[in-house]
Amino acid sequence: MVRLGPAALVAAAFVGPGTVTTCFLAGASFGYALLWALVFSTFATIVLQEMAARLGVGGRMGLGQALLQSTDNTAIKVAVGLLLVVALGIGNAAYEGGNLAGGALGASALLEGLGMGQRGSVLVLIVAAGAVLALGQQRHIERAMIGLVLLMSLSFFGALIIGGVDLAALVGGLRPSLPSGSAILVTALVGTTIVPYNLFLHAAASRDGFEGAQGMRDARVDTIVSIGIGGLISCAILLVAAGSDADGGTPLLEALGPSLGPVGGLVLAAGLTAAGLTSAITAPLATGFVLSEILAGWTERKALVQRVAAFSVLALGAGAALAGIRPTTLIVLAQAANGLLLPVVAIYLLVVMNNRSVLGEYANGRLSNVLGAIVVLVATALGILALMRVLGISL
Repeated sequence: MVRLGPAALVAAAFVGPGTVTTCFLAGASFGYALLWALVFSTFATIVLQEMAARLGVGGRMGLGQALLQSTDNTAIKVAVGLLLVVALGIGNAAYEGGNLAGGALGASALLEGLGMGQRGSVLVLIVAAGAVLALGQQRHIERAMIGLVLLMSLSFFGALIIGGVDLAALVGGLRPSLPSGSAILVTALVGTTIVPYNLFLHAAASRDGFEGAQGMRDARVDTIVSIGIGGLISCAILLVAAGSDADGGTPLLEALGPSLGPVGGLVLAAGLTAAGLTSAITAPLATGFVLSEILAGWTERKALVQRVAAFSVLALGAGAALAGIRPTTLIVLAQAANGLLLPVVAIYLLVVMNNRSVLGEYANGRLSNVLGAIVVLVATALGILALMRVLGISL
């Protein structure tokens, strides 16, 4: 029986409020025309995440550990460690605020009858995320994520069934095109799916969750199935928005609620709540994995470091969300960090996956290298474009 789990963490991570908002904007602004970008980004994510899983299973190490072991120079190790801590720690704290604030938009709609506003809903999500992280054991967290991903699937596909879909337009949307004014949104669609911290998360989770040849086969199936489901959820959100009369400048629930009816609106709110909660759990979890790998040579209390790092990110994100900082502002800050980190991580992942002294039979073959090179080139371009957008530089 194939074990699903580690890749479900990745799917739960990238289908967050940022992804939901971006997919909604794509569908509301350009209809079905940008569906191809989501299909490509899902494929690209599977390619990179399969490599990360292979590193964990075959090399028996996480990506953070592999980065530090690539050199014996202490100064370089310290520099790499600081880059990871700053980029992932600050980036994930920024994402965490956006995850909690974005998820609370859905939760406040669900809890409206209880008089629960935005701040109260944020507190509910903080408690829920903290409770799951406190479970400690990876398998328990994976099960919680599988359940929440299932809830997202039912919610967004339910909303799609209620709203209906134009099959001819859907097929047309699979043909690559760039309508006027869509270039930045295409970049965002791909960039919100290929997330650097998920590579660290997946490698570490696969190292602890799979072993041997059978484990590698299970990890590959887990990657394709779980991330494929995440990609389909993203596509469903775009299709719901494309099939409605939604205005891209109006908040998602306000825009889609009337066209979906009372039941559809609640279904959509449940999906948005689940999206925020899953990402609010996985962002701290990934930071904990990375920091424990970086400090492995200095302390044996790996579990304690992991937990302290995870709850620190949750606390920082909670503070930002409760302070009322707009989710879009927080997400832009996180994109700045990822714009710097994504090309570096993607390129290094491809390099380390060709190291046969570390990976042996699990090293990349020709096909993996070709596919990986294509994705790395796109990731590099996206990283540059994302950074330019944050800095206000236009081509």
